[in-house]
Amino acid sequence: MTTEFLTPAVETAGGLLQSGPASVQRILVVEEAEDLRQLNAEMLLDAGYQVDAAEEGAAAWAALQLQRYDLLLIGQFLPKVSGVELLKKLHTARMTLPVIMTTEILPTWEFALHPCLQAVKMLRKPYTMDKLLGLVKSVLPQTAGALAERVPAVSWPSQAAAERLRL
Repeated sequence: MTTEFLTPAVETAGGLLQSGPASVQRILVVEEAEDLRQLNAEMLLDAGYQVDAAEEGAAAWAALQLQRYDLLLIGQFLPKVSGVELLKKLHTARMTLPVIMTTEILPTWEFALHPCLQAVKMLRKPYTMDKLLGLVKSVLPQTAGALAERVPAVSWPSQAAAERLRL
């Protein structure tokens, strides 16, 4: 499993780097507060996920351009590009992945203005690591199912089965 801490220039910093299997689900943790970012990343790493971390929204956006993630765990108030702005960028770029936003204040007015943000799961701060891990586990199986539907048609036993699963 890998934990990479991305600087604003999207570089890998030292510490906690280990290689792991390609089938491990990959999570990008974006949090301005270093202690919370590191705590979240270490807890997810201990739970068996591959984790990258960024301290601000611009670095997270750069990482999302370079890497495929199964989940985005993002704070609402980030420097350079806020959590909501990053979600809007994802929508505009038609990048789909589950998102958990951690926040002290629920951005209900902004979510009402932008219906594309409705699919985001909210986790109110302060939260326990058990609550975070439970939410992550409840969101990630959806990703595994979506990936299974994208298997090339040639591997399906019949054309009828392919028609039923086509998006």
